[in-house]
Amino acid sequence: MEVAGANYIFGIYSEVIKVKLGYNQQTLGTISFFKDLGGNLGVISGLIQEVTAPWLVLLLGAGMNFFGYLMIWLAVTGRTAAPHLWQMCLYMFLASNSQAFANTGALVTCVKNFPQSRGVVLGLLKGLMGLSGAILTQLYHAFYGDDSKALILFIGWLPTAISVFFVFTIREIKSPRQKNEIELFYKFLYMVLSLVAYLMTVIIIQKEIQFEMWQYRVSAAIVLVLVFLPLTLVIKEEVLINRNKNEQPVGRKGASVMVKIEKSQSVSNIASSIGGASALSEPPQKKSAGSRILDAFRPPPRGNDYTILQALVSIDMITLFITSICGIGGTLAAMDNLGQIGKAMGYPPHGISTCISLISIWNCLGRLTSGFVSETLVIKHKIPRPANLTVVLLIACVGHLLIAFSPPESLYVASVIIGFTFGAQWPVLFAIISEVFGLKYYSTLYNFGGMASPVGSYILNVLVAGKLYDKVAMKQRAQGAEATAELNCAGVECFKLSFLIIAGVTLFGAVISLLLVARTYSFYRGDIYARYREDPTAEVVEETEMEGSPSKRRT
Repeated sequence: MEVAGANYIFGIYSEVIKVKLGYNQQTLGTISFFKDLGGNLGVISGLIQEVTAPWLVLLLGAGMNFFGYLMIWLAVTGRTAAPHLWQMCLYMFLASNSQAFANTGALVTCVKNFPQSRGVVLGLLKGLMGLSGAILTQLYHAFYGDDSKALILFIGWLPTAISVFFVFTIREIKSPRQKNEIELFYKFLYMVLSLVAYLMTVIIIQKEIQFEMWQYRVSAAIVLVLVFLPLTLVIKEEVLINRNKNEQPVGRKGASVMVKIEKSQSVSNIASSIGGASALSEPPQKKSAGSRILDAFRPPPRGNDYTILQALVSIDMITLFITSICGIGGTLAAMDNLGQIGKAMGYPPHGISTCISLISIWNCLGRLTSGFVSETLVIKHKIPRPANLTVVLLIACVGHLLIAFSPPESLYVASVIIGFTFGAQWPVLFAIISEVFGLKYYSTLYNFGGMASPVGSYILNVLVAGKLYDKVAMKQRAQGAEATAELNCAGVECFKLSFLIIAGVTLFGAVISLLLVARTYSFYRGDIYARYREDPTAEVVEETEMEGSPSKRRT
């Protein structure tokens, strides 16, 4: 997950694509839309994982990642003929769709492995993906300096190599919950925060001092050490688990045998024996076709396993989808246009790179915060998780207004707000889907929820920000600005109207999210994780001492 977020650094290399291939802002926005579409169109990967193992999903994603970015790099460097726009969109879609395969293969698998800590797991893993932008940026500078064309090749081969190397470590494991599970997750959190703190410090220093190649390489070496530090915790825990297993007595003389009998199973057996032949003689009544269709659209109580169709047509999913279109779409529009926003406001290239790194870091912090905080609010205070979305969207409005009015040096602050609020929405969104609709078809429903991102991106990035930018740029050219091959815009007015509209749409999303809060209030007041714990009706009903010793019975 720490190298699967290449989509988040599109702003670093988007300008070289625009210049080398002669695109205007709306055309670049179209390519950006296919990037967002690929990154979130994970229904295909979800359906594949429903019937295959995670390793196949990860390998397919690795191949798509390498092919897509390789073709883009060949086009930008002139090693192939300039591709048509539809070809560039296809390459970008394939490259970015690998992110959805990584999400499905790694993240969905871990949520199923730790169902009672899903908010924490989502916060950690989505946070690491958000942080991947800053990690990849540091490693890229260490390998290639400031060559943004080489960055495209770099994000093609590195995530592919990582996926292939670790592919068989990702699998579903059916095991009882460890007593210290949450404690271990918090240790992971502290390690991730140390990486965040280091990256934040380095970015601040790099903003003031232009690093030389050797300094980038030293910095990247420290990043790699912090990236692999959590492996020490994993190895230590595995050693303790294996040691405890080896210390347990097996086959010892006089050892007791514990027999678990499920009450629910016993009751059902008794009921079937009492019913006798009469139960067998009464065949189940056949339902009509119309009744079966109605059942397909009639959802179970919240928290149970919905079918895919029941979930997709539910009011809860529709409300959540609209909220995410408004919130995620607006923040994505800001992130994808950050390079052009910075250029229009007169920020130097180094300053724009700093803003993109800030977005990456605060994207991670937003995911970690929303994952851990929302889990605490749900478990301890019974506050509906959708309420977190409302608060996050209201904060995002502030970032959009800062971009619209652009006070001096405000882009750095806006980058922090946009990064944090973009990241904070994802763990909450995916946790709500898992809690309300169950985990049986989570691989598919998880990816359907992510589809709100490209829909919002197309509306707010391509149709709003891209069109209005080109309109202002054409107006400036007509008024006597210097004519160039590129259609560039300068000044606050380039994005002012766009982000005023985006701020309004985000506010509308916050209002819609309140409807979901009201609908799920009673659900979150209960114990939403009860069904994932051991069956409380299971009791030890018999304990027999071996070797002829007297038997003991208890209920």
